[in-house]
Amino acid sequence: MEKWSLMTITVLLALTVRWAVSLGSYSGAGKPPMYGDYEAQRHWQEITYNLPIRQWYFNTSDNNLLYWGLDYPPLTAYHSFVCAYIAKLINPDWVALHTSRGYESQPHKLFMRTTVFVADLLVYIPAVILYCFSLKETSAKKKASTCALCILLYPGLILIDHGHFQYPLSLGLALWAVLCLSHDWDLLGSVTFCLALNYKQMELYHSLPFFCYLLGKCFKKGLKGKGLVLLVKLAGTVLLSFAACWLPFGTDVEQIMQVLRRLFPIDRGLIITDYLFISFQDKVANIWCSLSVLIKIKNVISPRTQLKLSFAVTFLSLLPACIKLTVQPSLRGFKFALVSCALSFFLFSFQVHEKSILLVSVPVCLIINEIPFMATWFLLVSTFSLLPLLLKDGLLLPYAVTTPAFLAVCLASFSILEKTSAEDLQLKAFSLSLKGYVSWFKSFPRIVRSLFLLSLALMGALSVLSAVVPPPQRLPDLFPMAVAVVSCLHFLLFLVYFNVVILWDSKNRGQKKIS
Repeated sequence: MEKWSLMTITVLLALTVRWAVSLGSYSGAGKPPMYGDYEAQRHWQEITYNLPIRQWYFNTSDNNLLYWGLDYPPLTAYHSFVCAYIAKLINPDWVALHTSRGYESQPHKLFMRTTVFVADLLVYIPAVILYCFSLKETSAKKKASTCALCILLYPGLILIDHGHFQYPLSLGLALWAVLCLSHDWDLLGSVTFCLALNYKQMELYHSLPFFCYLLGKCFKKGLKGKGLVLLVKLAGTVLLSFAACWLPFGTDVEQIMQVLRRLFPIDRGLIITDYLFISFQDKVANIWCSLSVLIKIKNVISPRTQLKLSFAVTFLSLLPACIKLTVQPSLRGFKFALVSCALSFFLFSFQVHEKSILLVSVPVCLIINEIPFMATWFLLVSTFSLLPLLLKDGLLLPYAVTTPAFLAVCLASFSILEKTSAEDLQLKAFSLSLKGYVSWFKSFPRIVRSLFLLSLALMGALSVLSAVVPPPQRLPDLFPMAVAVVSCLHFLLFLVYFNVVILWDSKNRGQKKIS
């Protein structure tokens, strides 16, 4: 009873923070003609309610795809339709075809913010609570509410969902899938991950760890017995889940192809400037944007070659973790692989938005009880990497309040500065393999703490400079680019760290034997 009381307080505090952030500005507020992501979500409600399904993804006189054309999978469209149906009952002007474009009012803002709250309450927050209660370790069970508090107060997700404006459904569904797999409910986990993937195609960041983990379980059970049965069941479950999601579009091949072209708009090239790294309209903390400081890649190689190069580098960077997970499937290895693979996609893939770092951050939240120091550090850097977008949306004050508050909660909950030894960072096996070669491992905790404090100071200084100092006229993007480069360097080091933990973990501590 006591732990549920603590969890209730945790949830109420998390909801209060979300409500406070939602009182502020949102993406594109009062900025015609395109406005921002808030208007995109409203426009999708307008389109899905007023047009037949066959026109949702096609360019027509009633559906100008250049104005926030629908470019997410069917579940996003269905969700938009449900929201639109409710909006129509409250005020038809909110979703009126054509005339509602750019609609802004306080009642409508309240409605839109409420839809995000409902999504949080029904999908994301329950998944976090149940996940924290499901942690196997005794010490972690005692800290279920503490762990949930840190996850629910992660500022990056709060600022994007309740400030900038975005729904947490795909990440929430992915978290439910992880929760199902942790209880060996493999078929249900497959269904929920398919739902996540059919809500946002960016869940492909997490697809390889899910595939490799489940395939590895099939191998362990034996492909001539239980393993083959499980493999067939999983394949059937995935096919049926996709068929159900795509059923309204499945009667026409051209419909399916058009949806796919909208989801993966490679051929549109420089038109989609918000997503392709070669345009750099938004300074994204990935390797290609950072390298543009030294070399203009788009002036050296063609877009098609860039696509091939990014695919090759992404594939090679995530290959070690995927092979290890397939050969030695474990729940712990699965969670770390979710982090490593998502980070590889973010750093090296062709189409990246700065918000995609949340696809890495949520899996990091899942291991905050195992490596609290490194997880907290990563989550702070990921929030910092969003700073240019947050400043554009007028979210400086929420950023300045929620980020230090999150750090304070993690310091109080996990005493992170005291957990910097090689064992605490789960690098003991790696350090033993280097024994006699690297003498500075004895002073490793002090070095790590010093780097952490230096990192905090650098991020704090850049945050202040970005907020209060006007950039030179010749370098208008100086501070956003500095934020991107500094964040990218951090992420590269984190990628190395997570891969070292994965590859040197041979014991799979605390894991249930797969039989």
